[in-house]
Amino acid sequence: MSNLQAHIKNYLEYCKHQKRLDEKTLKAYRIDLTQFCNKISTKCITEINAGILEDFIAGLHQIYKPKTVKRKIASVKALFHYLEYREVIDRNPFNKIHVKFREPAKLPKTIPLHTLEQFLSVIYKYHADAKTDCQKMNSLRDIAIIELLFATGMRISELCSLKVTDVNLCDRSILIYGKGSKERKIQIGNDDVIHALEKYKAAFGTEMEACSHFFANQSGRVLSDQSVRRMINKYTSLAAIEMHITPHMFRHTFATSLLEADVDIRYIQEMLGHSSINITEIYTHVAMSKQRDILATKHPRKNFCI
Repeated sequence: MSNLQAHIKNYLEYCKHQKRLDEKTLKAYRIDLTQFCNKISTKCITEINAGILEDFIAGLHQIYKPKTVKRKIASVKALFHYLEYREVIDRNPFNKIHVKFREPAKLPKTIPLHTLEQFLSVIYKYHADAKTDCQKMNSLRDIAIIELLFATGMRISELCSLKVTDVNLCDRSILIYGKGSKERKIQIGNDDVIHALEKYKAAFGTEMEACSHFFANQSGRVLSDQSVRRMINKYTSLAAIEMHITPHMFRHTFATSLLEADVDIRYIQEMLGHSSINITEIYTHVAMSKQRDILATKHPRKNFCI
């Protein structure tokens, strides 16, 4: 094992046990830092200078989109900050590099509400027409998943990690553990959603108990995010919807719909579990239909008599 590989290994252990980072973040760090180790010319940590880092960053720009480059740079930068903190290196070579590049704004993709209604209608019809007990059970779970994604705006990872004890149908609340183990509570305001969750829970009680998670498969194991994605693709096809629908688009649609209904953006920030209002503000660029309505009905030009 090289000097650099050893330090990366120690850093990842530090991230896991001291910083308590989740598995997805650790996996991303591991991929980024392994790539860094493989791409640069030296494996001795004290020989890595600003020039080597600049060459590495230039190579990233040739392969990846700005958002990915930004993440990979952040991973390597965090490693060197740790090495400086532990006094493994005297000077951080990143101190001599000014990394700045314009990242194109990527607006969140939403599902038109008429399309979402069509999508849900197909799942309910599939359940009503189910020929076997297996189809009927699975479609009950599918209904509960889609209703909950749209009702709460939770992430797919948050949905799949829900424990049985996190869902309280009596007081209509969901306890969600988000990024960085931050928890938030979301109320379910719609009776149809509560009814869908109650029917699912009655059908999957044994399977839920076997894995202690709210969403389970018929083998009593935790439902994976890939299973949810495949399920969404299945009903998208059955509904003859041409757009590609992802789990995260339900979150975007939740946020944009509330914003267009004049809900204060700080309430939306809290419901989404965003650490900063700046992240939530991306949805203000999406709510163009509301903007058009305001300008068409409220702008004083419409009262001019010319």
